[in-house]
Amino acid sequence: MPTLGTQNISESYPQLLKTFGTGGLDGNLQVITDGDNTSSALSLSTTGVQSTGSLAVDGTSLLSGIVTFGTSLTASTGTATIGTLSVGTATISTATIPSVTLSTATISTASIGTATIPLQLGEVTFGSNITASTGTATIGTLSASTATISTATIPLQLGAVTFGSSITASTGTNTLGTVNVNTATIGTISTLNGLSVATTATVGTLEIGATGPSITNASYGTAAFTSATVSAYNAGGTTNGTVALTGSQVSDIVIGTLNSLGSATGSSGLIIGFHCIANNVVRYSIENPTSTAGTVPAGILHMTALRFTA
Repeated sequence: MPTLGTQNISESYPQLLKTFGTGGLDGNLQVITDGDNTSSALSLSTTGVQSTGSLAVDGTSLLSGIVTFGTSLTASTGTATIGTLSVGTATISTATIPSVTLSTATISTASIGTATIPLQLGEVTFGSNITASTGTATIGTLSASTATISTATIPLQLGAVTFGSSITASTGTNTLGTVNVNTATIGTISTLNGLSVATTATVGTLEIGATGPSITNASYGTAAFTSATVSAYNAGGTTNGTVALTGSQVSDIVIGTLNSLGSATGSSGLIIGFHCIANNVVRYSIENPTSTAGTVPAGILHMTALRFTA
């Protein structure tokens, strides 16, 4: 009080602080004024403090109770450890987070312009989608129920690879070492070092060797053959007829056999041939080039028509 000792009371009013009321502090906040009744930004009561202006703290601040923030929260540097954080709406223009420990974070809506998050060491659970616009992402183990990938660069797969319902290669040449497929529908195969198909493989065009030819169609069918007699080699020493072979064309190469030939009965030395005379129609001819007439045993004709392009 030495600065007031030489002054009259009326001259020292601007230097004195007082409550706005006349009864001193109580449970209600009262604006602190000077002796001339000029209000400050600070209000006091027996239960709390309020400031209507800026509040600057140079040292360490300890907030042990509930803290309510207004429109923004700014942490310039250092490490923030937050026990439980509940955020209704957060709009972040740029966020660089070196180290954040969150026991529980509940965020209704978060709009982030730029976020740099250096490392995730623990388990991470994502919601409906993950979007990585640039750079390279290396993921140790990823379990996904449904994934839609527009562009993926996969440099090398050295171990076993399990595919889902389909494999699509849009461009380029694919060389596959050994493929084990239960059911495969293949448009064009360029090079397969080893292909093991357990059940069914449907191939549009199959190239044989490095330069072809390419097989484009294969038709297979059977037909019943009844017992017939061929004479010794002469003009009448032939048995022939036509049977249906679905999918065949006139230009196809037709090979076949009669499963009863080579049996203990019937003629020996018979020659059997097949050729396509119309779409889906094959003619067979059985000739006897020997001098012995005989009976061709009844059986089943097995026929395959092959179509090639150069």
